Amino acid sequence: MRFADAAPGGGAGTAAGGGSAGRAGGAEQTRRVTGHLPPGTPDFVYLPVEVPHGVREIAVSYTYDKPGVPEGTPGNACDIGIFDERGTALGGAGFRGWSGGARTEFFLRADDATPGYLPGPVNAGTWYIALGPYTIAPQGLTYDIRVTLRFGPPGSTPAPVYPPERARGRGRAWYRGDNHLHSVFSDGKRTPARIAALARAAGLDFLTTSEHNTTASHRAWDGLWGDDLLILTGEEVTTRNGHVLAMGTDPGVFIDWRYRARDNAFGRYARAIRRAGGLVIPAHPHATCIGCNWKFGFDDADAVEVWNGPYGPDDEITLAEWDNTLVAHTRGRASWLPAVGHSDAHRDPDVVGLPQTVVLAEDLTRRALQDGIRAGRVWIAESSAIDLTFTVTGDRGEHAGIAERLALARTARATARLEVSGAPGCTVSFVTDQGRLFTTALPPSGTGTVTWQTTPDNAAYIRAEVRHPPTTTGLPGPMAAMTNPVFLGRG
Repeated sequence: MRFADAAPGGGAGTAAGGGSAGRAGGAEQTRRVTGHLPPGTPDFVYLPVEVPHGVREIAVSYTYDKPGVPEGTPGNACDIGIFDERGTALGGAGFRGWSGGARTEFFLRADDATPGYLPGPVNAGTWYIALGPYTIAPQGLTYDIRVTLRFGPPGSTPAPVYPPERARGRGRAWYRGDNHLHSVFSDGKRTPARIAALARAAGLDFLTTSEHNTTASHRAWDGLWGDDLLILTGEEVTTRNGHVLAMGTDPGVFIDWRYRARDNAFGRYARAIRRAGGLVIPAHPHATCIGCNWKFGFDDADAVEVWNGPYGPDDEITLAEWDNTLVAHTRGRASWLPAVGHSDAHRDPDVVGLPQTVVLAEDLTRRALQDGIRAGRVWIAESSAIDLTFTVTGDRGEHAGIAERLALARTARATARLEVSGAPGCTVSFVTDQGRLFTTALPPSGTGTVTWQTTPDNAAYIRAEVRHPPTTTGLPGPMAAMTNPVFLGRG
């Protein structure tokens, strides 16, 4: 086994002996490497590990220091993963697992692996421990890694069992789903079984497993799907310049994350998501965590997550930005981008299905759901207790639903109609390219029908919002439900 003598950015890596000497001296061999990473170290540091023939299992543990820092200065945070003898090149051929900062140790072998890591052959050659120094304190980051090679029969890797691409469904109908969820296979605390149970309790028809930078969970849902719950596979591609949901990609297909917006590489990986049968959905574009703000632009996106978890000020910013893209579309300058919402639930008390994307699809299948999202036949709700129907009609029987265009003359009357149930204490607003033009309270029961009239001359589109009373001065109330737009005019 050998480790790098020097880490990128000037950080030293020093190997020290420990444990048994190898197969001749025992069943395992342990080595330790320590090093120091200064501020300005590249995003990823790769420490080579020589793996001889006969190794059955690789086990890794690590620590790093966390010195005090001045207020307002990030401290040390260091992620970890591993690549096998196929190397660390972008594209992920050698990728074998990533736990980010969620674990301090992991193992992998042919028949099993720590959640977040891929079971498979432990072949001889040069493997690489991948460190991701997410933030580094002014004093630098000192790491201490122990790698244990355990020798023995290689074992065999069971064939993965992946979820089917369809469930029974109800034919053409509105289906409720949550496409942004985390389990113990990345930085979540819930098992897949627990998530499936919570999804059913939330009234969901489908969910997407979307772990940070790993596909290890794709094989973990055996026995958890059914006629009542479709499970799609995907990944939250977590870069230093924003996160993107690869929604409904083919099982086992890994999408790399090791690039920034300045590298001009995102288009390549967006195409890789689509080749794998997935949708490209930027997640929480204005979240406040380091590295979470979306910097890649929306040209390569299929939809955008405008509502992430309990509705807050960052969602309000994303909503406003998204609404501006609708205005650009009405001027013929860009395609419009459908809005979706997901829970991003990680652990208790996070609520699976808060919010949920409600999709009009031809059936409960991967392709049908993706087609519905791509077309914008979507509304978003904080729970399955809320139901709504949104249409816009003309005086001569013309009719359009969510994501459709109502072709009317510029001065013809258009009547927006929203039927809502399950939203007590809420108000309804109709929003156009001019802004929020009409707001009224629902009856105390939370069930009612609201209508409003305009013309294509006055509104290029209409969308509906259902909101709770305000909780923050200067901001409208938290969202309870919202729709994608109906466009007006002949286009």
